Amino acid sequence: MGAGRQKTYNWTLLHATSSRQNEENFRTTRQEIASPMSLDVKSVAGLWARGGEFAQRHRLQLILAVRVTVAALSALVVAQAMHLRLPLWAVLTSLIVTQMSVGRSVKVANDYLVGTLAGVAWGGTLAILIPHSSEWALLAVLALAVAPLAFIAAFRANLNVLPVTAIIVLLVPDMQHVSPVVSALDRVLEVLVGGAVGFIVSILVWPSRAHALTTQAAADTLDLMAGALAELLEHQTHGLEGLDLRHIQGGIGAALARLNATGAEAEHERTARLTSGPDTGPLLRTLLRLRHDMVILGRAAGCELPEGIAERLTPALQKISASASTFLHESGAALRESNKPPPLESVESDFNAYIEEFRRVGVLGVCDRQGRHSLTHVNEAFWDQWAPTLT
Repeated sequence: MGAGRQKTYNWTLLHATSSRQNEENFRTTRQEIASPMSLDVKSVAGLWARGGEFAQRHRLQLILAVRVTVAALSALVVAQAMHLRLPLWAVLTSLIVTQMSVGRSVKVANDYLVGTLAGVAWGGTLAILIPHSSEWALLAVLALAVAPLAFIAAFRANLNVLPVTAIIVLLVPDMQHVSPVVSALDRVLEVLVGGAVGFIVSILVWPSRAHALTTQAAADTLDLMAGALAELLEHQTHGLEGLDLRHIQGGIGAALARLNATGAEAEHERTARLTSGPDTGPLLRTLLRLRHDMVILGRAAGCELPEGIAERLTPALQKISASASTFLHESGAALRESNKPPPLESVESDFNAYIEEFRRVGVLGVCDRQGRHSLTHVNEAFWDQWAPTLT
């Protein structure tokens, strides 16, 4: 009996150990199978998140790509349905007219249509009035067609389609065996079809209003100026070490150039009554004045003052830097959200405090021993920095 119990006990222990090992092996196998699956899910989620960030960051560019694609396909379908001889020009015109904003599309469509009509009129007239059956005659007519239109396009870059249209009207008849009049009419019709398709697509497919783009660009410019102001005031009473004035001023200048371009497009929209937004002129002029203030501050930056005067003026300048930068950032946020501008009282208070402190330094000096010496340095620094701009 004792031996039987021992055998039963050993068998039970062996069975329990085997069961635990099998369970552990099963759990390990399941984890090994699930681990690649979890890694794949995480990878897909990470790629999806990065794709979403990329799409949000380049939203306007992606929308323009979709809009241009839709315009090209639509123009080809319409041109084939109308049995145009050269659908290529309808497709190309739709690509040219489809722009980032509706305002720019209006401007480009108008310029392209005017240039096409003028080029057709000039090239068609020469093709009809001057025989050019020989090769030398064709070269002479081509020179007459291109030279004056290229001269005009040199002064008006928006009419650079003039010589291109004249060349097409002059050379296509020999290729397709049609008359110059038919070629000219085909060219006008192709441009009308492509321009109309491009303009309609710009309005219907995720339209981007130039007024909204101008507001966004203005807000971005204000944020850029806020950072520049903080950097300039930080070096206002010390040296220029660590300050890249050219980079700061160049960034603001480039931002204003983009802003002026989108502002002009917004005015085209307002002229065509495609938007009810306010006039962007006052906003652009205000930012231009701020740009001039930044230039003046940049010229004064690095004016090293005596230690005593710098100690008196630096705290007031730091307050101005904080309040003015905050005001510019909040103004940009208000533009984006179409809210009222932030209050200006704190900025005015800090400026008044700085003016009063500057007057105290000017009247009292820093101390009895170095007051006259410090004021002399202030006067010399002022004329070193500002005299060249006043002459």
